[in-house]
Amino acid sequence: MIEFSPISLDGHEIPLTSVRNNGFDIHEGLNSGANRLIESGFSPGRPDGTLSACLVLRISKVVTLHLDHPPMNPFRSSVYLALRCFILGSGLLSVARAEPLKVAYSDWPGWVVFDIAIQKNWYKEEGLDVQFMWYDYAPSMDAFSSGKVDCVGMTNGDALVTGSSGKPSVAIVITDFSSGNDMIVAKPGIDSVKDLKGKKIGVEVGLVDHLLLLNALESNGLKESDVTLVNTPTNETPQVLAAGAVDAIGAWQPNSGQAMKTVQGSKPIYTSAQAPGLIYDLMYVSRESLEKRRADWMKFVKVWYRIVDYLQDPANLDDALKILAARDNVKPEEYEPFLKGTHILTLKEALQRWKKGDGLGSIYGSTKVVDNFNVKYGVYKQHVDFQGYFDPSLTQEFAKSAAAKTTAK
Repeated sequence: MIEFSPISLDGHEIPLTSVRNNGFDIHEGLNSGANRLIESGFSPGRPDGTLSACLVLRISKVVTLHLDHPPMNPFRSSVYLALRCFILGSGLLSVARAEPLKVAYSDWPGWVVFDIAIQKNWYKEEGLDVQFMWYDYAPSMDAFSSGKVDCVGMTNGDALVTGSSGKPSVAIVITDFSSGNDMIVAKPGIDSVKDLKGKKIGVEVGLVDHLLLLNALESNGLKESDVTLVNTPTNETPQVLAAGAVDAIGAWQPNSGQAMKTVQGSKPIYTSAQAPGLIYDLMYVSRESLEKRRADWMKFVKVWYRIVDYLQDPANLDDALKILAARDNVKPEEYEPFLKGTHILTLKEALQRWKKGDGLGSIYGSTKVVDNFNVKYGVYKQHVDFQGYFDPSLTQEFAKSAAAKTTAK
């Protein structure tokens, strides 16, 4: 015979068995257990998952059933068996409840906009349990590489770097491309990229603004050897420029803006607006998570385009800026240039950028440029087969469903 140990509900044990005269009496245990469950406020299918511990009948030991106890009548036996199965099933559902999707994001306007959906509970409305985790940019990629999160916001170039070091990923959303937020900011007296020859430049080597810097140098007839790079974490570039340790920096907003605010007379001499599509920003998911939970990531994509639609409506600008500015602890009017320097893609634009092609107008063409850059400058040794880093199918499926809804209206 099997003896069941008590279950726990909100810290209180609920006995489901009792032993009488060396025999097993499940009537009394189940009856009192059911009453206690009801009195404790238990209701089937409670969606919030707040049951403490597990409503699971755990087998604790084998005991002997003596036949001197009369058997239950068939009707009562069926009822109690059903109750036992229900309680066991409820517990297993609680245990099997999927972990939340864990998403790492960092201080880039195209990702800070996730705060809009978080604050407005759009993920809950979609029935999606997602946990957003705030990091500095480089640590966010480390968190993804170490398996602490399922998804991370990265540029197309940096995704190749994390992939080459052992954690390939797959992009399911193109959030934006940088359109002015990434900058080469120079101290007073330096008025052009050509003036950088022989100067020190603070930049996080191997990351996106290193690419922007080299693009700026090459387009102005200079080489990397014509300048001295000072490897500097991006969030420290304003301090390095203010201290006079370098003559210019490569940084994205809000760091580039902070540098110009800190160093009077400093200014951008080259920005990503001069190379649109050089720097794409995407949400990359672990391949394992996408395979196992594609339906959940489909909901994630759906909410993303709800954010995009919200931002496209000028009537929402003040509310959006208030939410975004709070993340960086600045005034809404101060955050507005950051948002304008980020070209967040509409669904139509994203579908176009997902198409394979050469040049910066395609995510594939842009990534080919970045891959060549990474190999040329020793970020990694061999070219990456980046075709598998992109999965446009979720965006395409959403587009079809959205079109169907529009047609149905």
